[in-house]
Amino acid sequence: MNRIEETMTAWPVNGLPTTLTERTRRVYDRLAAVYPVSTLLFHSRAHQCALEAAGLRNGMRVLEVATGSGEMFRRLVRANTGGATIGVDLSPNMASRTQRAAQRKYPAARAHCQAVDARHMPFRSESFDAIFCCYLLELLSTDDIAQTLSEFRRILKDRGTLALVLIGQNTALFNKVYRVAGKVAPAFWGRQVEQRVPELAASVPFQILEDRIVRQTFYPSRVLVMRK
Repeated sequence: MNRIEETMTAWPVNGLPTTLTERTRRVYDRLAAVYPVSTLLFHSRAHQCALEAAGLRNGMRVLEVATGSGEMFRRLVRANTGGATIGVDLSPNMASRTQRAAQRKYPAARAHCQAVDARHMPFRSESFDAIFCCYLLELLSTDDIAQTLSEFRRILKDRGTLALVLIGQNTALFNKVYRVAGKVAPAFWGRQVEQRVPELAASVPFQILEDRIVRQTFYPSRVLVMRK
């Protein structure tokens, strides 16, 4: 296996090197306490858009993949008090903080978080009515994106809904800044993939129902809502 220093200067064509997986987990473990700041500044508007566009109904069995700071997870729990809301994140610290925050705010809710790799999830086929996934695919290679989307399809019920939030690519200056940030800290920033994801999703296959662009501060996001 190549060292991380070597992979930063020689990324493979298909995206992030597999050697970044463990480094990504460590980075997000360490940033678990401060990551909510970036969520409130740049992501919360896209989270709300995804929730509205997905048509979540109370009483569903819902999964959030890559809970991060837990801001979106708490929205899901609040909207789904009569159902079951499950959250997973590669970082154990992120998952545990999200679990504690949700339990404090909604003690009666059926909500649970755990540390799970999105490429290999421990759920039975057709377990969920809806899946939400925000800002994860940027951290995966193209092969792993395809594998993760296939996992989403496997664990979704027939006619289930998948809501993805991706980092936008519709602003030239932002794109330049993001490319630099991705080269400096690939395990944290990843790289933009939103223009390729619809084609990958269609090949799984998923049917795209909603496609929206959201901007918060200077940060662009793309919200895709799909059906199995």
